[in-house]
Amino acid sequence: MFKRKCKITFITHGATVHTMDGILSDAEKFPKINDIGEEEIEKVCEYLTSRGVQYDKIYTSSSARCTQSAQIVAKLFKKRITTIDLPSRKLGDWNGQSVHDLYKEYGTRAIGMKPKGGEGLKEFNKRVGETIEKLVEENRGNRIIVVTTPDVVQAAIALTLNLTPENQFKNLIKTGSLTQISYFVDDWSSIIYSDYIPL
Repeated sequence: MFKRKCKITFITHGATVHTMDGILSDAEKFPKINDIGEEEIEKVCEYLTSRGVQYDKIYTSSSARCTQSAQIVAKLFKKRITTIDLPSRKLGDWNGQSVHDLYKEYGTRAIGMKPKGGEGLKEFNKRVGETIEKLVEENRGNRIIVVTTPDVVQAAIALTLNLTPENQFKNLIKTGSLTQISYFVDDWSSIIYSDYIPL
């Protein structure tokens, strides 16, 4: 039987004014989650409560939208939050632009492009992979929660399934969703579920 190192439940932050309008943002302090985002995270908490599973640690990316969401989850489990260096993709000139406008200008090739002053998908995925690897090693035998951005979860899935950067966007990850990945001793991982949104 396969020996599991660590199980990570990724929770994407709740909705913000930007996510609802399709605006790309790598900002750390703004936007915070809105009322709909709070409702999304509360539904995540209801789902986690119904499952009755205990988690050893709760981690969060440092942006306001992630920490705000993580605080709601942490209150449920009465645990402190550990902030990790796992920011969303650096967008450079694309920061603040709408997805619609980028597709209008560049078409589908926008997916694989590196924004001026920003981060290419390969380097972004490498960065996310290194952070996850470190988390897994530090949490052998643990079940942990990581509250982060949808693009980080897409990168984690892409690394598990060996997707090309261009194909990782075909796995839509919405705000207020859960994705669970098990990491095993033989340096491989398996997706248990992805983009689950509690009703």
